[in-house]
Amino acid sequence: MKNKKSAIIVAAAAAGVIVAAVAFQQFRPKTAPAPAAREDGTHKDGPGHKEPGEHDELGEKGVIRLGDAELKEFDIEVGTAGPGNLKVQVSLPGEVVANADRLAHIVPRVSGIVREVRRSLGDRVRKGEVMAVLESRELADAKAAFLNATEKLALARANFAREEDLWKKRISPEQDYLQARQALAEVRIELRSAEQKLHALGFSDEYLAQLPSQPDMSYTRYEIVAPFGGTVIEKHISTGEAHKEDSEVFIVADLSSVWVNLSVYQKDMPYIRKGQPVVVSAGHGIPDMSGVISYIGPLVGEQTRTAVARVVLPNVGGNLRPGLFVTGLITVDSVPVPLLVPKTAVQTVADKPSVFVKTDEGFVLQPVTIGRSNETHVEILSGVEPGTRYAKSGAFTLKAQLSKGAIGDEHGH
Repeated sequence: MKNKKSAIIVAAAAAGVIVAAVAFQQFRPKTAPAPAAREDGTHKDGPGHKEPGEHDELGEKGVIRLGDAELKEFDIEVGTAGPGNLKVQVSLPGEVVANADRLAHIVPRVSGIVREVRRSLGDRVRKGEVMAVLESRELADAKAAFLNATEKLALARANFAREEDLWKKRISPEQDYLQARQALAEVRIELRSAEQKLHALGFSDEYLAQLPSQPDMSYTRYEIVAPFGGTVIEKHISTGEAHKEDSEVFIVADLSSVWVNLSVYQKDMPYIRKGQPVVVSAGHGIPDMSGVISYIGPLVGEQTRTAVARVVLPNVGGNLRPGLFVTGLITVDSVPVPLLVPKTAVQTVADKPSVFVKTDEGFVLQPVTIGRSNETHVEILSGVEPGTRYAKSGAFTLKAQLSKGAIGDEHGH
């Protein structure tokens, strides 16, 4: 009897639960259907729309309201989305090297002992400036041979004049006259040879004309001079050293212009041509510089498997130091696209590329679909229509402030 009563109580309780559930379904408040979502992830009610009760991971407000003062403070520039030409660019690594057409490997030209060294590494030199002084026995021999030939020429001329006069007066035979003329010709050849040797050592005609009047001590003095104005980039000479005529003692470079050697990979070779404009970027606060390709190497390096494309650049401020690694950006084509924005306008939020659209209420995050791009610009395929106002620059600041919901609160908007 007791078990039967318990069963009746359980059945009644179950029936009560069913009735309550039915009543709840009949009398609960009706909710409006959720608005349809577009394929790009945005709602038809516009960018920034959220479902009732939906929590925004980037900030509860979702709208960044800024006045003109704040736009200027955060360097935020507003632009209008529209068509443009997307430059197809090739980025090539490169290195700054000294201009080989303005690079001198200085050798003494004569052997000798170093007596003075007047210039050191990094010094600036002018054309014709004395950089070092050698004491050379070889130079003394060359000058002595020149002076000897000069004296012999004077005697040979006097003898020839005398013999010519005697022969014309029929006092001496013609043979003596011919021998005197031959001797004069031989001395002239000897003098010319000695003169050319001194010219090869860098001495001018003016110096040779003054040589007989110079003191004997100067005969061994050889001055190493700068061939043009530039900077000493290498030095291999010290006082007291003995140097041969072919030893390299200085390297002087005119760094007012430099070469930028870009490495062209095999896949890029069909697009690189002589005369193409190049933007060279060294970074680290060095301004970008523009030039043109002046030379393309005919060979491919065995180790690097790349060819060389050369750009000659002025180096007015001296920022382009040989040895710097740079990047050369070459525009090889230009493609018109319906909608083009700077890369600075596109930010990745929740793993989606997005831009900040300018509305009457403020800036609203709008996901977009991107297409082709280069170093500076990107094509927008969907998410933003032409004519839309958006944050052209400063989008990263908007992203950071949206994430912490700070701008609206800080400025009281």
